[in-house]
Formats: sequence, structure tokens, C-alpha cells
Amino acid sequence: MKNYRTYIGIDVAKLTLDYCIVKEDPQLEQGQILNTQKSVDKFLKTLKKTGCQMNETLFVFENTGIYSSLLALVLSENSLDYAQVPALEIKRSLGITRGKSDKVDAKEIAHYAKRNTDKIALSTLPELSLQQLKIVFAEREKTVAAIKTFERTKENEMFLTKEVFNSVKAINNQTVKHLKKQLVMLDEKIRTLIREDENLYGQQQLLKSIPGIGDITSVYILMATKGFTAFTSGRKFACYSGVAPFEHSSGTSIKGKTRVSHLADKKMKTLLHMASLTAIKYNPELKDYYNRKKAEGKHTMLVLNNIKCKMVYRIFAVIQRKSNFVNLHKFAA
Repeated sequence: MKNYRTYIGIDVAKLTLDYCIVKEDPQLEQGQILNTQKSVDKFLKTLKKTGCQMNETLFVFENTGIYSSLLALVLSENSLDYAQVPALEIKRSLGITRGKSDKVDAKEIAHYAKRNTDKIALSTLPELSLQQLKIVFAEREKTVAAIKTFERTKENEMFLTKEVFNSVKAINNQTVKHLKKQLVMLDEKIRTLIREDENLYGQQQLLKSIPGIGDITSVYILMATKGFTAFTSGRKFACYSGVAPFEHSSGTSIKGKTRVSHLADKKMKTLLHMASLTAIKYNPELKDYYNRKKAEGKHTMLVLNNIKCKMVYRIFAVIQRKSNFVNLHKFAA
């Protein structure tokens, strides 16, 4: 890890950025700027004018989604080192604390950066195609949720008189019809974005060669792994997805069952669960495995979680080999 002389912790809010600068000098420098590109650019110029060596400076801030994306973009464009750290990681590193304010949070983030320099992994901005894919997919998720919400209106028909329900029926049908058209357009936009990126398209085809993985699951995997640049192994991605088992024991008295962590990408975990159910139907090898473990008395969810892990390792295997999944089970004697 690079040696830094200056650590800048930033607490990100919708409208403002509170910062704290920690140097070798024990005196802290704190302040607040607007969360706009103009303000961030001015802040970086001020740092340079005051003699701050930008190539020896580390910026650290919480990953707050869309609110921190502008800051990450400006830092990336200026080729500066920065790290977007999960809020929970910073919170748990602080120990027992009392009170909370943006100013205090910025100071704690700066001290966290200085203490954990050797553990912090620098962040990079995803490729433009992945950024576009992410926001279009988010729009798709909202559209799907909206369709489900408006379709629930039909449940009222059996409890209301015809005259009462007809007052909203036509409007509701038009709304659902429009939303479904929007969904088709969003799906086509997602396909177009992937086709335009040769690397993403090739990776998606490899993923879809695995029984159980379809269009939506493959797209989300590409986003979650940033085109397989964010994770170096299947085990790390299994941990991220909440399907990797961990031991729970202490001394001779505590012998807890091995279980998965609740800290996970819940959307990814759900998609892997649905993919495992599909794989059981259409992949003879996993179907035999599922039936064999169930016959041994294993719990259904335990067996399904094992299948999710197997699928994760298959995902990374086809990407690393750059070849489609091959079902060796059919060649078995």
C-alpha cells in the first residue's frame, strides 16, 4: 500500500460535504462545501494552493450511492486516490461512541483512513457502460415494482360492486399497459448497452451458458462484479452474496451451527436462489445432488445454499476459462 502524508475524511450528504484533513501536524482542518462539481473542483484547487501533495493524499468517504457518485467522478477525473467504504465498516471500527454530527463523522472517517491504510482498497470508477447499465436496471426495478402495485387494484373487483370498480378499472388498465410498454423499452435498452460493449456481451454469453442463469441474473452479476473486476475469486463473491458458510464456535461451550452471514447483497442472494431452483429442474447433476442430500435428511435450505455456492464457482470458472459451461454429467458412465 502506498504511503500517504494526508488523509481527508468526507461525510457525504445530499447537499453538502463535510471534510476533515488529517496530516502529520496534530492540528485538524475541518470545513464544509456544497455537493456540486464546481465546489469540489474549487476545494481541490485550494488544497493544491496550500501545498498539499495530491499524489500523497488519500480521500475516504462512505458509499452513499447516488449522493457520493459526483465526488467519486471528480476525484477519478483528477487521478486522485480515493476509497468508498461501506458505512457499517466505519461504524464498527469506532467502538463505543456517543452523539452524532456531520462534522464528527468526517473526523472519524479521516482517522479511520489513517489507522487502516494497509487494509483500505482503493476504489475506481466503473466503465461508462456499467454506469449506464446500473441506472437503467434501477429504473427497470422501479417499473416492475410499480406494475405489481397497480395490478393489485384488480383484487378489489371481487369485493366491490361493478359500478364502483368500473370508476377506476379503465384508468388502471391504461396505467398497467403503459408501464409494461416502458418495461419492454427498458429491457431493450439493457440489451443494447450490453451488445455495444464487447467485453460485457462476451461475459453475459458465458454466464447464460450455465443452467439456471438467464438475462436478468446475468446482468445483475455483471453490475455487482463490475465486469468481474471487483472480485478475484468465487469465495469472495459468495461472501458478498451471503451464501458462503461461516463457523460459529468459541472454546468448548459454544458450538453453533455453521451458517451464512446476514450481511449480503440481498438482491444478488435472491437471484441466486431463483437460479438454483431453476438449475435443479434443468441440470441433471444438480438435480441428483439435491435429491441425494434430501434423502440423507439434509434441510432444504441448506441444500439450496450449497447449490448457490456451486453456481457461484461455476460463474467464476466460465469467466476465468473464457469458455462456456460444459455439463460433464452427461458424459459420466
